[in-house]
Amino acid sequence: MLTFVGLGLYDERSVTVAGRDAIRAADRVVAEFYTSKLAGATLADLESYHDTEIEVRDRAGVEQSPDDVLDDAADAEVVFCTAGDTMISTTHTDLRLRAHDRGIETRVVHGTTAQAAASSLTGLQNYRFGKATTLPFERSHAGDTLPESVVDTVDANRERGLHTLVFLDIDAEHDDYMRADRAAARLADAYEDALGVVVARAGSPDPTVRADRLSALAEASFGEPLHLLVIPGDLHLMERDALAALGDAPTDLLEELVV
Repeated sequence: MLTFVGLGLYDERSVTVAGRDAIRAADRVVAEFYTSKLAGATLADLESYHDTEIEVRDRAGVEQSPDDVLDDAADAEVVFCTAGDTMISTTHTDLRLRAHDRGIETRVVHGTTAQAAASSLTGLQNYRFGKATTLPFERSHAGDTLPESVVDTVDANRERGLHTLVFLDIDAEHDDYMRADRAAARLADAYEDALGVVVARAGSPDPTVRADRLSALAEASFGEPLHLLVIPGDLHLMERDALAALGDAPTDLLEELVV
């Protein structure tokens, strides 16, 4: 069997009890941290907590060379771990489908997602979020301008009054994680007066939520990663009150978005 386990958002304790049990009972445990990572735990922390050896694979090892993992899963209990919820990334769905094609039984043990945490921490209602987007590093996009995919997503959501969750790029190879001030600075060029909401270290004991104009967020510091950025659409009265109380959002800016 191949069991996919989401490790949650922050450290070795963020995993569910079901996920912990699956990892400890496995014959082999494989993980990847190129789509996201646990900011509050090292590999050694995970191995100590679960009392097992964990093999970390890079993108090529998961997407191009997973045959050894699938071979073992045909006859033994193999667990594949990721940060957050395990099936959010298409690379993991592809691996599950490859197992399915081989007749290998699969199971999914879910973990908390960054998207759910962003809604919970900010008070923005989850059903009022539209399509999410990812803001890449300039070097990944080969230019300083905002990618059309980001602009199109934000614009389409705002036209419908919906919130946009902006995932911030991760360069796992160079251990580089885009921070919200950098992201806000890039978005401020296109949306200077727009309200932005930063969520930093979701799932940790000390998450940060800060709501302000993008130009103001670009001048602030939000500590260690991982960071997310939300561009709100229209606001319900309770969402307005939540951003004021939980994110210190400017009152005048909030009132402009209330419908």
